[in-house]
Amino acid sequence: MVFSSMTFLWVFLPIVFVATMLLRKIKPQNICLLITSLFFYAWGEPRYVFLMIFSIFMNWLFGMLIDRFDARKKLFLVLDIICNLALLGYFKYTDFAIVTIDRLFHADIPVAGISLPIGISFFTFQAMSYVIDLYRGKYKVQRNILNLALYISFFPQLIAGPIVQYKDIDDQIEDRVVSVEKVASGFRRFAYGLGKKVIISNLVAVASDNLFHMDVANMTGAMAWCAALFYTLQIYYDFSGYSDMAIGLGRIFGFEFLENFNYPYISGSIREFWRRWHISLSSWFRDYVYIPLGGNRKGTFRTYLNNVIVFFLTGLWHGAAWNFVLWGMYHGFFIIIERLGLGRVLKKSRVISHIYAMFVVAIGWVFFNVTSVHHGISIVARMLLPWRYTESLKTFGELVSLQSWLAVIAGIIGCGILQTVFAHGAQRKIADWWKGSAAEGAWLAVVVAVSIVLLANNTYNPFIYFRF
Repeated sequence: MVFSSMTFLWVFLPIVFVATMLLRKIKPQNICLLITSLFFYAWGEPRYVFLMIFSIFMNWLFGMLIDRFDARKKLFLVLDIICNLALLGYFKYTDFAIVTIDRLFHADIPVAGISLPIGISFFTFQAMSYVIDLYRGKYKVQRNILNLALYISFFPQLIAGPIVQYKDIDDQIEDRVVSVEKVASGFRRFAYGLGKKVIISNLVAVASDNLFHMDVANMTGAMAWCAALFYTLQIYYDFSGYSDMAIGLGRIFGFEFLENFNYPYISGSIREFWRRWHISLSSWFRDYVYIPLGGNRKGTFRTYLNNVIVFFLTGLWHGAAWNFVLWGMYHGFFIIIERLGLGRVLKKSRVISHIYAMFVVAIGWVFFNVTSVHHGISIVARMLLPWRYTESLKTFGELVSLQSWLAVIAGIIGCGILQTVFAHGAQRKIADWWKGSAAEGAWLAVVVAVSIVLLANNTYNPFIYFRF
């Protein structure tokens, strides 16, 4: 079940919201949210809900052992990490490893055909962060397994994040306030996220998929650039829209999640991009991989090596395929050359630095989206040498509808340009007036109505981060 589905919007969410409001007290609400969260996950993958329950029990048990046996807590931490990574590795990377071995050594090992549990990367990282920070002494052990289960399985952030660290939600599990203002703010945020996903991302996705799925031999340089641009917008509005909906839903039920996006496409460097894009994942790798490896405290070479490791793992986390690994290493390469001196050059011109950042990011998304590295290289070649590729049997009119063009224009305006304009001076006063006004309420009503109409008409409704 996805947030942008009629079942969720008209059945699941209203029932859960009314039930929690009627219960009023925190403990019954938590039990209700836990049961409905497990049902939410089981809706799409009934058998894998038992995998999640096992993961919850395992991490709760290791947490209890760490708390109980201080002298052996490092051993239990290591065992917990090994078990979590083993689960993730088995379900997500077994077939990837087999295919890679087959290609390298012609071993002809049959693939296992293991299906990927939805959201396993997200809930595994959340569970690990709980045990690791417990070991570090950042909070007391959660003895109530139901409370820990709610933290790991809470449906707003279960299948696509943001990755919520336990220290950010610990107190809220047992002590939170559900007010009219907070509920209204949550629905407001949810409505914006729904519009991002359904009105912009879904409509752009139609054109993006048409371009990426066409025969590359028929793709002109202009089509290659449009494919990259469209996917750049699609993935941002897809994922940031889903994060907005998750944050809004959390707020409706009294929880405050940290932001996951901060207009990454206004960045002036790749380092800045990663401070703005998928913030919860960047923070996770910083706190649990980069800093434990030494960060930038052990000399220049170790700093660069640590960056390589982090971005290799970042790419691998996103998907069990070499194009994801290449995408991660590609970003790591630009992080390193910015550290070597390019970053100082970029600071001299905001315009040039922004063009550079978006050029790098757009090309990176090509490799992220394709099914093979060779396919990505073929598209990028047309982007870099457009004058060589000017003929096609297809026309833009066949591939990109007017609806998609309008969504692209709205997407470009809304991914940072409009927000930057209204961030200062007299425009800021307009922005402050708009927030919470009757005009904004009317606008959001239109956004929700249009989104529902599009969903009712079976609008193309893919979700990129389900596969992670």
